[in-house]
Amino acid sequence: MHTAHTSTWGEIADDILADAPNDISNDTVTASADAAAQDAAGGAAHTAPRLKIEREARKLEKRLCREVGRAISDFRMIEEGDKVMVCLSGGKDSYTLLDILRKLQARAPVRFELVAVNLDQKQPGFPAHVLPEYLRSTGVPFHIETEDTYSIVQKLVPPGKTTCSLCSRLRRGILYRVANELGATKIALGHHRDDILQTLLLNMFFGGRMKAMPPKLASDDGEHVVIRPLAYVPEKDTARWAAYRAFPIIPCNLCGSQENLQRKQIGDMLREWDKKFPGRLESMFRSLQQVVPSHLLDGALFDFQNVRATGVADAEGDKAFDAEELPAMPGPSGLPGVQVVQLG
Repeated sequence: MHTAHTSTWGEIADDILADAPNDISNDTVTASADAAAQDAAGGAAHTAPRLKIEREARKLEKRLCREVGRAISDFRMIEEGDKVMVCLSGGKDSYTLLDILRKLQARAPVRFELVAVNLDQKQPGFPAHVLPEYLRSTGVPFHIETEDTYSIVQKLVPPGKTTCSLCSRLRRGILYRVANELGATKIALGHHRDDILQTLLLNMFFGGRMKAMPPKLASDDGEHVVIRPLAYVPEKDTARWAAYRAFPIIPCNLCGSQENLQRKQIGDMLREWDKKFPGRLESMFRSLQQVVPSHLLDGALFDFQNVRATGVADAEGDKAFDAEELPAMPGPSGLPGVQVVQLG
């Protein structure tokens, strides 16, 4: 348990980085020292690129701390005395989540504990030594749970079919049990902004629902609170941080299951949009926080049947005959593959 500081969640990013000399964090100081030794042997020509890398890493660290802190504050994800169980898969996102939560913990306005948990599902080729070695090196309390769900899935799912759905259900039940055994009050998952957008589009395209991933929810068994502190963080930032920190990544395809092609296609589409139309994903994500039920079609969210003219002007009311003005998007139409045709 760490001592709480007076900083707000929004101020933590500045506080964390202010402690290091010359505006460089402790990790960066070590890396810079190593680079200096290499420069002495190989010449000063390597110094400038290395310093640029450190500056960019510094900005990335601050951005990650700020966005995670903002999500925690906006949705009250972590409170005084919480014991947060961080689910660590060995992928870039969960490593980044644990790393940033550790940085925030030292300066947080509330006291909370962290415990990292990995589920070894006995997949063939799973490097069982990697996560324990990494976690011991960090000093973070951890627990490795071993359950052979791989064999169960292989028995129940026909060859060639995607095993992800059954595997995730089994994994969820085990992690809920472990959370109870460890006395965890919150379960933290590593889903990021792009996962939330992918889920929104998958549900719209294939499920006929306008539904994304919530940043915080009560579990289906009613016993746990699940949080997603990376909700505001784009995937490209977790990828950059994982590369910079050189986390020992464990591949997620050890089970041999077919890839979720629908999610992959949506992910590829979002990444392409992000390259061609900067700002589009940010705008999509903001729309999830500015929902107008009266301008959708769900009668359970808005009472359309009892809409009546009141005779009272409303400055925020709808102008039914006016075309809505939208901000300009890059390109002639802002949409890939769409041609703009001028009429009349």
